[in-house]
Amino acid sequence: MNLITLNSKYKKNSLEEIIEWLSEDLNKVNKIILDLMSNNLPLITDVSSYIISSGGKRIRPLLTLICSKLCNYSGDRHINLAAVIEFIHTATLLHDDVVDNSKKRRGKKTANFIWDNKSSILVGDYLLSKAFRLLINDGSLKCLDIISQTSTRISQGEVKQLMSTKNFCTSEAQYLEIISYKTAELFSAACRVSAEISEVNEEKKNALNDFGKFLGMAFQIIDDTLDYFPKDNMTGKESGNDLKEGKITLPIIICYKRSNKREKKSLEYLISKENLKKIDFLNTIELMKKYNVEEDCQNKAKHFSIMAKDSLGVFSHSSEKEKITKLTDFLIERNY
Repeated sequence: MNLITLNSKYKKNSLEEIIEWLSEDLNKVNKIILDLMSNNLPLITDVSSYIISSGGKRIRPLLTLICSKLCNYSGDRHINLAAVIEFIHTATLLHDDVVDNSKKRRGKKTANFIWDNKSSILVGDYLLSKAFRLLINDGSLKCLDIISQTSTRISQGEVKQLMSTKNFCTSEAQYLEIISYKTAELFSAACRVSAEISEVNEEKKNALNDFGKFLGMAFQIIDDTLDYFPKDNMTGKESGNDLKEGKITLPIIICYKRSNKREKKSLEYLISKENLKKIDFLNTIELMKKYNVEEDCQNKAKHFSIMAKDSLGVFSHSSEKEKITKLTDFLIERNY
C-alpha cells in the first residue's frame, strides 16, 4: 500500500520536496504502520487500513522525522516514534468522526459511515494501544510521559469543543484554547520527542516544543478557514461541515462578533437548524465576506506561523532548518 503519492506532472511544493527527501525514513514508518495494522481480526485490519490510506498529509509524523534531522539525530528510534504519532492521530480521527457524526473526510466516506460507530471507536482504541506498545518498546519514560500527557489533553480538547457546540458565547480565547489542546498538543509532541531522543539541550527541547505548538495553532486556523473558504475546491472535504455540525470556530466567532443584531439572530437560527441548506451556507459566506473574516483568520494563522519560525532561532542555519521553515510557510499558504 502506498500511503503517500506524489504527482510528478507538477512542480513539487515544499511538502512534496520534504516527502521525497525523507522517503527512506517514511518507507520505514509506513512498513511499521502496515505491519502493526495486520491482525487476525479482519475488522481491525480493514478499518485501520482504510483510514490510514485515505490520503492525509502525514504532517505530524513528518515533523518527528524532520526535527530529528534538525537535531542531528543518529539512530532509528525516530521511526517508531513517528509511527506512534500517526497511530494516535488516526485514532483521534476515528473518534472525532463518531463524535461529529461525520459522513465524509478528505472527500471519502468516513469509517463510521461505512462500518458503524462501535467499530470506529473500538479500532481507534486498538490503534491507541498499539501506539503505547511502541512507546513501551522504545523504553524512554520521558517520551512516554510526553505522549501520555498529549493523549490526555487531546481528549480534554474534544470535551471542550463538545461543550462549545452551537454556543455563540464561545470566545476567541476559548477557541484558541480548544485548538491548543485538540491539535497543537500533538504537533508539539511530534517535535518534542525528536528533541528528547537526540539529547539536545533544554533550550532546544523547549524551542521545538514551542515550534510544534505554534505551528499546530496556525495549521488548525487555516483548516477551519478553508472549511468556509475552500480554494479551487481542493480541500478534500465538503465545505460547510463545521457549520452543519454546529462547531464554533474562528471564522464564525469573528463573523458573529462583528454582525449587527439582525445578523446575529440569523446566525443563531442557522446554527440551531438540524438540516442546513446550501443557501444557508452561501448566505453565511456572504456575511463573512462583508466583515473580512477570511483575511483576518489568515492573518491570525500567519501570526502563529511567525511565532513558530521564531522559536527555531536557537538552531544554527542549516538546510534542515531551511526545509522546516519552508514547510511552515507551505502549511499556512496551502489550499487543501
